[in-house]
Amino acid sequence: MSNSIRTCLWFRDGRGQEAAELYCSLIPNSRVENAYVGDNGYGIFSVIDFNLGGVPYQILDAGPMFTLSEAVSIAVATDNQAETDRLWAAFTSNGGEETACGWLKDRFGVSWQIYPKRLLELTMNADKDISRKAMAAMMKQKKIEIAEIEAAVRA
Repeated sequence: MSNSIRTCLWFRDGRGQEAAELYCSLIPNSRVENAYVGDNGYGIFSVIDFNLGGVPYQILDAGPMFTLSEAVSIAVATDNQAETDRLWAAFTSNGGEETACGWLKDRFGVSWQIYPKRLLELTMNADKDISRKAMAAMMKQKKIEIAEIEAAVRA
């Protein structure tokens, strides 16, 4: 393992390798680093170490004891709306689901936040009026549409 600290996601359905490969195919500069399959006497499990855009992750695919939840999400700040749209479509396809305010769950149950970097400039703006308007507009959206938020700020 190249890094000593990784976020570990617990999978329960034997699809951890598939998920890691999908994530690495969607996020630039990503790769699966290691994959191990073993039997600990209680059942088959796998450990997949992967890196998403320079950030290390691990999937432990080891059965039904734990479930993924929205309490942990992977946030991806994109450079523009086109990249937001591309990732949003990929993660919500084949059983993924939109939630709210730039959040979604992929088909494996992992929660993601996908949003253009511009969103943070607006919602965390030092001008409280801009921040308030941007936040109010964002709260009405599922996928972030930054042009709509910018229009709300100008209104």
